[in-house]
Amino acid sequence: MKKVISTTNAPGAIGPYSQAIENNGFLFVSGQVPIDPATGKMVEGDITAQTEQVLRNISAILEAAGYTMADVCKTTVFLDDMGNFKAMNEVYSRYFTRNPPARAAFAVKELPLGAKIEIESVASR
Repeated sequence: MKKVISTTNAPGAIGPYSQAIENNGFLFVSGQVPIDPATGKMVEGDITAQTEQVLRNISAILEAAGYTMADVCKTTVFLDDMGNFKAMNEVYSRYFTRNPPARAAFAVKELPLGAKIEIESVASR
């Protein structure tokens, strides 16, 4: 059965979608951009700061559903510039230290609200 997951510890949806949907032991987390849920504003700074915020947002959504970062089995990373890949990867590796999830990373023309990064994820129990 499909269950909507929502938390105030991550930014609210900026469109007609849910922060996450849980279904049959899987949690599908919508793409997260670097919005600070406390202020509702985009985190200023470089790709390192933005990646940190995105991963904190994902972690908060996972926690709200009873999952952890260790339960993530797939991520998709969208970057506004592949030149940011190395710096993003350094931050990302601190959140997925053991048995990291499968991942794809793409450069895209632009991201919502002018973000440098967006990450979506799928977790499983």
